[in-house]
Amino acid sequence: MLGKFVYANPTKLYFGENSLEYLTGELERYGKNIMLVYGGGSIKKNGIYAKVVQLLTGSGKTVFEDAGVMSNPTLEKLYEGCRIAKENKVDLILAVGGGSVCDYAKAVSVAAYCEEDPWGKYYLRKEEVNNKIIPVGCVLTMVGTGSEMNGGSVITNHAAKAKIGRVFGEEVFPRFSILDPTYTFTLPRYQMVAGFFDIMSHILEQYFSGTDDNTSDYIMEGLLRSLIHSSRIAVKNPNDYEARSNIMWTATWALNTLVAKGKTTDWMVHMIGQSIGAYTDATHGMTLAAVSMPYYRHILPYGLAKFKRYAINVWDVRPEGKTDEQIAEAGLAEMESYMRELGLVLNGRELGMDETMLEGIAQGSFILEGGYKVLNKDEIMAILKETLQA
Repeated sequence: MLGKFVYANPTKLYFGENSLEYLTGELERYGKNIMLVYGGGSIKKNGIYAKVVQLLTGSGKTVFEDAGVMSNPTLEKLYEGCRIAKENKVDLILAVGGGSVCDYAKAVSVAAYCEEDPWGKYYLRKEEVNNKIIPVGCVLTMVGTGSEMNGGSVITNHAAKAKIGRVFGEEVFPRFSILDPTYTFTLPRYQMVAGFFDIMSHILEQYFSGTDDNTSDYIMEGLLRSLIHSSRIAVKNPNDYEARSNIMWTATWALNTLVAKGKTTDWMVHMIGQSIGAYTDATHGMTLAAVSMPYYRHILPYGLAKFKRYAINVWDVRPEGKTDEQIAEAGLAEMESYMRELGLVLNGRELGMDETMLEGIAQGSFILEGGYKVLNKDEIMAILKETLQA
């Protein structure tokens, strides 16, 4: 049964091939100083950078660049971005890249004018934003995080061995996002499939919670089926526009807050995966993949009805002649087979994990209570040990 909730999403999306042409119109809404945020330089190799800069300068904007955003944006990088934004009085932060770049841009948008240390205020204590916020726009080049249409932002503090996500309110959502599926074609396979699983994990984190008949669950089952179908096509032909556009659209709906309505949501796979990332700096989607199978097998008995439904409605497991437990386990077996088919990392050692890190990773994993089983540290340790044996 759906309870009371409020839903609002202020992000305007421009979707489809050549949708960058809409950037000029959006730029008219903002002042002269634009902070262009991007990563390691791939957008220069594939030509996206030149197109964006041409549109910015053609619109009479002064561009201040903040390059080198890493896959797990660091606190030191955040401080650097805040300095650039504040010193140059930027009117808009334009993020061109994947989810990490979008996450980082939102972090800068709230932190640049923060009078305290933003790490303590916004990430540790998770206080409300009470200072000036710089508007953000996104040009997406990699799918997975859904950061183009939500208030999420994840920052890594290597000194504290902590990787913490913060979900800000709608005032921090990107004002607009441009989604051209062709911009994802040149992404390396490893990053592409990591993004695919990030999408899947976002949906599962919300799906595996609650026991009611919830419209959101039906939507999520459809999203999962679409993702599984299109990702199998995309790994064989990364330039298949239909598959890549469907995946891009699924990624946005997986985490733009819609399907979370009426759900308690889980997020323990992300909590453990992010803690692994703080120690290894491994690709986010791959840390989630390494944790997922041992985690879901651990909680299956506590959410058996939903795992049975997942097996039948998402993986087409035939229930005849099977117990509920056998049906549910067959669904997870199908999921694991799919993950291996895509080439996802299932063994934590491939991410740089070893036994010496397990205690620290477990301690750094925030324990949440929205899923079917509230874990303790011993259970997290057991899950981590299983990832080293996969």
